[in-house]
Parts: sequence; C-alpha cells; structure tokens
Amino acid sequence: MSMRMELNGRPVDVDGLRSLALVNYGHFSSMQVLDGGVRGLDLHLDRLRHATRELFGADLDLDATRAWMRQAVAATRGASSLRVTVFSRALDRDLLLRPASPDVLVATSPARALERRPLRVRSVHYQREAPHIKHVGTFGLYHQKRLAQAAGYDDALFVDARGAIAEGSIWNVGFFDGERIVWPDAPALAGVSMQLLQDGLRRRGVPMAVRGVALADIAAFRSAFFTNTSCAMMPIARIDETAFAVDGDLDALLDACMAMHPWQPI
Repeated sequence: MSMRMELNGRPVDVDGLRSLALVNYGHFSSMQVLDGGVRGLDLHLDRLRHATRELFGADLDLDATRAWMRQAVAATRGASSLRVTVFSRALDRDLLLRPASPDVLVATSPARALERRPLRVRSVHYQREAPHIKHVGTFGLYHQKRLAQAAGYDDALFVDARGAIAEGSIWNVGFFDGERIVWPDAPALAGVSMQLLQDGLRRRGVPMAVRGVALADIAAFRSAFFTNTSCAMMPIARIDETAFAVDGDLDALLDACMAMHPWQPI
C-alpha cells in the first residue's frame, strides 16, 4: 500500500498543498484503521472540531470530513494509518482573526505498528506551543527526540519550568505506583489512546489519579509507560538515571483496557 492524499475529497496537487507547506498553520489527528473502523473515532473528530474553531474561527463540516475519510480508506482492507490535517487556503496572514474556511487533507499510508520494547528516555525542559492542540508545528518535537537519540536515548520526555512532567515527544506518559495509575497534569495534549485507557481503567475499577508529577519524585513509581495512537502501551525502562520495572501484568491490564473499545465505523 502506498500513501494516498486527497484534499477536500479530490486528488491533491502541488497548488493544493502550497499554503500548508509555506504557511505551516493548521492541526491534525492521526489514527489507525482496521477494516474501515477507528478506535476512539468520536474523540478524534471532537479534537478536529474544537481545534478548527480555535485556529480558524470557523466550523468544520464533520459529515463531509467523515465522507472524505471513508472514501480514502474504501479501497483498503485490513490495517492502515489515516491522518486528517485541517488548514485553510483562505487564511489571511495579516488578518488572522478573520474567520477562514477550513480545507481538509486526508492521507492514508501503511499501518504503523511500533515494536513493543522497553524505552530509555531523556528528560528535557521544553513545552510545545499551545500544547492542548495537535498542531502541525512539529519541528521542536523531532529536534528534541533527535537530541535525545544523539545522547544515547530512544526519545525525549518534556518537563515544564517548574520541573513537572508533561508529555513525551509524540506520546503521553503514565506511571504505576504498585496500586494506581498516575497521569501527569501539566499542560499536554490529551491523546486519544490516553483517553481510551483512562476510560477503560475507570470501567474496570482500577485506581487512577491525574495530578502533578515532579521529575524529582519519579523514583517513587514502580513502572512507567508510553502511549500513543501507534502503540497503546510501551514500557519505559528508564528516565534519565531512574530505572523502572517492566511489568507484564501492567502491560496486560492496559492492553485489556484498550481492547474494551470497539472499532467505530468511519
């Protein structure tokens, strides 16, 4: 399967991508598709709707967006990856408060499955612009990940100016103290996989908390893990010099929490 891109439901050309490439202002949501369904589809659509209103002062036509998403995956069987990017060719860079009608770029590609292996991550003082939005400004994320890899780690974990843990480069982080799952509450993107895991934990009656997690206090946790749309759970073996136990029971619990959610038809 090769990558396929459509703009507002039609094959995209260079002119269609010019604004996105040169202005680089917009947002997106990435998801894994199985036989035309997406786990947490309602959450992805809600993310796209809210961010479009915030960035462009306009409403996203969700019915049309879903139709374009269905069209893009119609010829695909089995698993694939789908990215929906919202930008605007009507955006006036001098009058950014003027509402701008959104354009929707839908891209499909082979399914992205990450190998589950314990990660070593390096903390860094860094915060994304508008961290609650999954926006297209990704330079800082990949640059910090690159710097972490140059230092011998797998990825980067972002810590705010107060020393509070927020999120990873393109993932959320969770901790386990032996009794409950703890999610950091510093400003970060509310990842769809994280939201699905949280819902699954609540439904299974697993103790859980959302609170401040200081980098200086992480040694109090037994285990840590990474979650994003490509991998519901990846164990973290080490943050800086702090080691964590790789817990097979925790892995199984989080997998079961994710499996509780059906693949919603696009």
